[in-house]
Amino acid sequence: MKFPSPVSVQWIANLIHAEVAGNTHASILGINEIHKVESGDLVFVDHPKYYAPCLQSAADFIIINTHEVTIPDGKTIFVVADPFEAYLTIVNHFKPFVPAQQSISNNATIDASAVIMPNVFIGNDVRIGKNCVIYPNVSILDGSIIGNNVVIQSGSVIGGDAFYYNAKKNRDVWYKRMQSCGNVVIEDFVEIGCNCTIDRGVTAETRIGQGAKLDNLIHIGHDVTVGKNCLFASQVGIAGGTIIEDGVILWGQVGVNKTITIGANAVVMGQSGVTASLPGGKTYMGYPAEEASVIRRQFVWMKRIPELWKKVMES
Repeated sequence: MKFPSPVSVQWIANLIHAEVAGNTHASILGINEIHKVESGDLVFVDHPKYYAPCLQSAADFIIINTHEVTIPDGKTIFVVADPFEAYLTIVNHFKPFVPAQQSISNNATIDASAVIMPNVFIGNDVRIGKNCVIYPNVSILDGSIIGNNVVIQSGSVIGGDAFYYNAKKNRDVWYKRMQSCGNVVIEDFVEIGCNCTIDRGVTAETRIGQGAKLDNLIHIGHDVTVGKNCLFASQVGIAGGTIIEDGVILWGQVGVNKTITIGANAVVMGQSGVTASLPGGKTYMGYPAEEASVIRRQFVWMKRIPELWKKVMES
């Protein structure tokens, strides 16, 4: 999430009651989570395992719960007792929860050529482009951007909160929601089937590329990037932070792990489980998904096991 305008180190320090070390004169452009940080961003870290990755990331500003770290040149740390609560304070300041007062927000921007059917909910700051068709009972939540010539079938939810939690077992509530301040971007000529759910980014965007086609009952997690002209069959599920490159086909009930990449023009056969990144231009199947030609050869040999066993026993 980018701030409306750059803010000073001291202003953030006062907001979250932090001690500051390092570069105190730079301006902060926004807040992001570690998988999406850019130069000028603020990020939080509250576990020693992730201190170094955060300090060495593109983020220039780090909210942390210790002084005992080496601060890279030019970077700033904000030391607080609970970095997660500091993150929530910042998000709630810049993007507070605003309850809806009506089915279609007054500040949504909807092109006159778009068709919005009954019982559609359109939240604050939503933008809908030309020649879109939004079917009944669709929810398009705050900040979502819908391009031109997009079709969204009944029952789908665009921009629901990320399934993303801060876990600590030393408190009564182990899992506390990391409040989502990102959004969803649907590019031109995308078609989304019935009862699909596309979660907003935690601090950045979830993007569905131009010309992508989604069947019914598909879930796209937070901060996922889907490339152009992808095709997903029913019941595909993609976990957060994953990149699906252009032209990928995922057949029914494929599950895809978080923060991995499926290369351009890959095909994954139905009911496969993708647990690690896959190069593009190949066909995959199985769990964990491997090249289909390898899996098929394994099936052939598995079928021959009784025959081979019989020969061993007779020899």
